[in-house]
Amino acid sequence: MASSKGNRKVVVKPFIKGKPTDEYTVRKSLKFFGILLLTAFMTFLVCSLTSFKEDILRIGISIVIEVLVLLIFFDRGASLGMDAVARGEILYQHIEKGTEVSDSEKKIPFHFMKGYAIGILGSLLFFILALILAFTAERQMTGAGVLPSWMDTYLRRTEISGALAQYSQSASVSFTDLIRIVVRILIMPFISMAGAENRDLLLTMERISPILVLLPALSYGTGYLTGPSRRTLIHSEIAENRRRRISREKKEKRARISATPKGPEQLN
Repeated sequence: MASSKGNRKVVVKPFIKGKPTDEYTVRKSLKFFGILLLTAFMTFLVCSLTSFKEDILRIGISIVIEVLVLLIFFDRGASLGMDAVARGEILYQHIEKGTEVSDSEKKIPFHFMKGYAIGILGSLLFFILALILAFTAERQMTGAGVLPSWMDTYLRRTEISGALAQYSQSASVSFTDLIRIVVRILIMPFISMAGAENRDLLLTMERISPILVLLPALSYGTGYLTGPSRRTLIHSEIAENRRRRISREKKEKRARISATPKGPEQLN
């Protein structure tokens, strides 16, 4: 199918639509999970190395890092969307020719929810951890600190050891603390934007962490939605290049005919 858009023809090829999930959904979700882990580790390292005291500089770098991460997932989703549309085009041609297509194959092509399904399934574990943290997080308080070594003598004196006992007790790590570490690594650019000293804003980030954790999945799914338009652009460019090539060949042929010297009979 071709339509005219200005001087350029827009070529839209028909394709069959699939289902939100197929036999490859789990595999692709695990791949998404692995990429999410890798990007979280990389952003954690970069944010740790660029943790400046100046708020504007720190926030600016954190925003750039987060945008780059979202663009990575958007691009990967777009690539999958294009592949899914191409698969749908091939199956459409097979069906038109009368070739039998299995039900499992019909589920594979493009569906507008497939990208979101893969991204959300790949983020499900982290989303659950973030959800637990969102309901259990409390404002982090400054600890009592550790006494210097020269205070050990006073700790052995019964009349004052009771008052100093809290300083000699090591803080226990709770289950929430472990979850907090994992979730903060996953949303490190936002934690870096908040700053280590802004405890109220850090608590807010932890409260909304389930939404922040899902941002790569949403970016992936949104990129997937561009699959049909990108395939249309590819078909249109191929058709335009073919038209230009044919036009150029015709011009070259006319030029060769014009350049051919005329014989004596033609001159008379």
